[in-house]
Amino acid sequence: MNASPSAREGAETTAIAPSVSSAQFLRAVLALGVGGFAIGTGEFVIMGLLPEVAKDIAVTIPQAGHVISAYALGVVIGAPVLAVLAAGWRRRALLIALMAVFAAGNFASAMAPGYLSLNLLRFATGLPHGTYFGVAALVAATLAPPGRRARAVGLVMLGLTGATLVGVPIAAWLGQLFGWRAAFVFVGVIALVAVVLLRRDVPDIAPAAGASPWRELGALKRKQVWFTLGIGAIGFGGMFAVFSYIKPTLIEVAGLPLGGVPFVLALFGLGMVTGNLVGSRLADKSLMRTIGGVLVYAALVLASFTFAAHHVVTAAFTVFLIGTTVAIGPALQIRLMDVAGDAQTLAAALNHSAFNMANALGAWLGGVAIAAGLGWTSTGWVGALLALAGVGIFAWAVASARADARRPVAVVCEGSAG
Repeated sequence: MNASPSAREGAETTAIAPSVSSAQFLRAVLALGVGGFAIGTGEFVIMGLLPEVAKDIAVTIPQAGHVISAYALGVVIGAPVLAVLAAGWRRRALLIALMAVFAAGNFASAMAPGYLSLNLLRFATGLPHGTYFGVAALVAATLAPPGRRARAVGLVMLGLTGATLVGVPIAAWLGQLFGWRAAFVFVGVIALVAVVLLRRDVPDIAPAAGASPWRELGALKRKQVWFTLGIGAIGFGGMFAVFSYIKPTLIEVAGLPLGGVPFVLALFGLGMVTGNLVGSRLADKSLMRTIGGVLVYAALVLASFTFAAHHVVTAAFTVFLIGTTVAIGPALQIRLMDVAGDAQTLAAALNHSAFNMANALGAWLGGVAIAAGLGWTSTGWVGALLALAGVGIFAWAVASARADARRPVAVVCEGSAG
């Protein structure tokens, strides 16, 4: 399965990078990761500052929460649109432009005078998110030594997962101390640092020969691209079903004191970092087994949360394990590159649209279960069912790929028999 025609085609159409040393490769990946760190911090820090935002712009907390949805909508729309429009751009120039827009969006968000302007600015700030990660993943995979593509992508994603552990707490602290606007200024400064590092340390890589918006749109005609996006949008939604309601669940069910919540959230961030590193290594060894294995693992972990949530220690440990399910991220990113053929940029960017759809789907279904009176722990069952749905899509994808691989042989046999 890993050596399918689609995988070979994807490898052949990737842009050719200049030869780089190990030190140059690490500097390039670090620069790409700093950009991911800025984006991760900017995306998640607002969740801990909603009361301050609501008070300052004179709206309710649920209304203030709309800025989170506005950003996610920007990610979902921006990823395919910008990836297609910028298909012919040189990779480094595109990354710098995307990060500069992200920096400007955060500085502007810090100056937003009211509810409407803040929502519009958060939407605009989310537009570069998916395309940045998609192109950064392509660049990292292109520069990586043989057999280490997933680990290179994992290092870039480490910036995003590391932000939940380091960047978000720092930005939240600044927001509590100096006001929520200071958090966005902090994110904007990190983004500017990323621009400098990208310009200095990332090689100037040309797009694949013949790259164009129309060719990028060709990715949408490939079944395996849709299968892979479906796995991410549905199978990965389980993590968000639980995590979106983790604070009230820990307090109401496990009896965790309010002061202990940041510690458990830090465990979740640590789990994400761990899962990202381990998952990328496993993906380099066996890509498809890693995707299927992580989905089954996620279903088991999420189901266990319904029982573990009743005790502080077991709940905290299970939250860490839930964080590790992000291990599927690098594997899905590489899979999209393999099956996208000559439409690499769009497929890679769409991975992050799929993850944001998973966020929306998981949070919504978890809320439906709670509103139906099934209790806070019901989110674990919702998450497990979503992961199992991902397993079903994965199995369908494997069966479809095998059928496609057999079909040319059958045609040849029929011709010979005639």
